[in-house]
Amino acid sequence: MQHIRFGSTVLSMEERCDDSKGNNIGWILQIKSDNESEAYQMEFDYVCVCSGTFTNQKTLYHPGQDAFLKMGGIIKHSSEYKDISDDDLKGKDVVIIGGSKSATDVAVHAAMERGANQVTLVMRRNVWRVPRFIGGYINFKHVLYMRAQEIQFTSWKVSSTLSLLLWYITMPLVCVNFIMLELLLIVQLGLKKYNMMPTTRIQNSVSCEIPIVTEGLIESIDSGDIVPINSTVKCYQSNKTLLLNNGTMIKADVVIQATGWTLDLPFLPNHVKDELIDQKDGLFRLYRFAVNPSIPNVGFVGYNSSFCTVLSSELIANWLVRYVDGQLVNQKTPTEMLHEIDRMLKWKREVYPSAAVYSGNCIAPFHHLHFDEILDDVGATTRDTSMFSYPCAQLYGKCLDSAPKYSVSCV
Repeated sequence: MQHIRFGSTVLSMEERCDDSKGNNIGWILQIKSDNESEAYQMEFDYVCVCSGTFTNQKTLYHPGQDAFLKMGGIIKHSSEYKDISDDDLKGKDVVIIGGSKSATDVAVHAAMERGANQVTLVMRRNVWRVPRFIGGYINFKHVLYMRAQEIQFTSWKVSSTLSLLLWYITMPLVCVNFIMLELLLIVQLGLKKYNMMPTTRIQNSVSCEIPIVTEGLIESIDSGDIVPINSTVKCYQSNKTLLLNNGTMIKADVVIQATGWTLDLPFLPNHVKDELIDQKDGLFRLYRFAVNPSIPNVGFVGYNSSFCTVLSSELIANWLVRYVDGQLVNQKTPTEMLHEIDRMLKWKREVYPSAAVYSGNCIAPFHHLHFDEILDDVGATTRDTSMFSYPCAQLYGKCLDSAPKYSVSCV
């Protein structure tokens, strides 16, 4: 426990360099503790950033918002929803901006548990969403998590000529599979009935952002307790109403902005951010979603977001300690790693744009492919080759156990 500093914030990182050659040999961190008035410094050989991909609330400002608040209206981010008292919600008109999982969770809870008079979901775009049991019987994990489904998406894997030939031969069957899945979701969720039809194909849309249907959402929409509207807010008006860009007027006592989060790493030096974050579109330049050879002695854990984030973070953490100590069995050169980073960025932009969510730090739906690469690198001899099961933490523990043992004494 002596190595854990609770209630502490890293204010900045400064390179620690070799006096003779000027090479980076570590970092000096400026740290501020909650119970101390002055910041202090600590020196480290290596820094691992594990602060997550959601750091700052993403909020919106619309004309008339200040006047709405003065009239007694309430505006909160979805993360602050529980701070709103029951009295402020019961019998009130609630507008939720957004259509993701957090938006529908709040909508259902406000309508079913806290007695809101009317809940309106204002969604900028309609998205594909997946029920926990597709068709009432098939667990969604068997659709989104299994290898047999994953290989039907266009992944970043470099395919052989034979693999490409097989892909072209089976492509009609793959298209039929996705069309049938879309039809099943349209019927089960009533997407046409409720004007919630996405404009994209589902095979081009699956990523970490695809929401699981909140229990009670469809029933609440069907009863009229929740009203979904595909539009955006234009402004707040004087009589506690919102004017949408499609001309619709909505009564509002409470507005919840379920608009997500932004990623910010204020402690990183600017020259590190320049290497890490591509200036073209903000995508992170990371090899295996963990390191950039142009940024010495810094690694990232948790930047391979997925549908099973605890497992993906655990695996990349095991990969990273071996990488740092030169104990990967399959260790690429810095040039090879940079080439792979550029190839991945091109894939995210041109082939599978949905992979650009979370600044490109999302592996879904390609869990098995990413985990296979990690196990290849660490030299594991046991693999999860099942085509019809979702990733199992216990099995991947056995896979890691089959790799050469990591030992600090080998450094």
